[in-house]
Amino acid sequence: MDHSRDPCPWVALNDFGGAFCMGAIGGSIWHGVKGFRNSPHGERGIGAITAIKARAPVLGGNFAAWGGLFSTFDCAMRGLRKKEDPYNSITAGFLTGAALAMRGGWKASRNSGIGCAIFIGVIEGVSLVFQRAMAENTKLEAPQPPSSASGGGKPTVIA
Repeated sequence: MDHSRDPCPWVALNDFGGAFCMGAIGGSIWHGVKGFRNSPHGERGIGAITAIKARAPVLGGNFAAWGGLFSTFDCAMRGLRKKEDPYNSITAGFLTGAALAMRGGWKASRNSGIGCAIFIGVIEGVSLVFQRAMAENTKLEAPQPPSSASGGGKPTVIA
């Protein structure tokens, strides 16, 4: 269990804020470049700023909704199952995708949930592979005992 993180209610709030910041910063870069490229030659700077102001907060809000719901469902699964394993994250991914697509109907909700569960499953699988690969590099081995010089297996006593 990871004891370096805050308890569950605070983790969800922290993840909401972190996801919003990631989406807003990434959206500023993405929509800034897009606004710059799509503006007339003399107004590219203003076009970039306008695109950032219009779209970056929206992308930040979308990231916050996904990250916050995922964290909330992850904490709920951890509380229900009383375990800390990848199945919690995969289930939380399914529930997050399904909840965000609920307005599209049951079929869209199911498909989005399955897609998010597969996405999180791949991330968890790659994470486990890297953890095991890095753990093998740091495995401690006991030093080999020195071999005897006489070859008989018994130590020689000099009187």
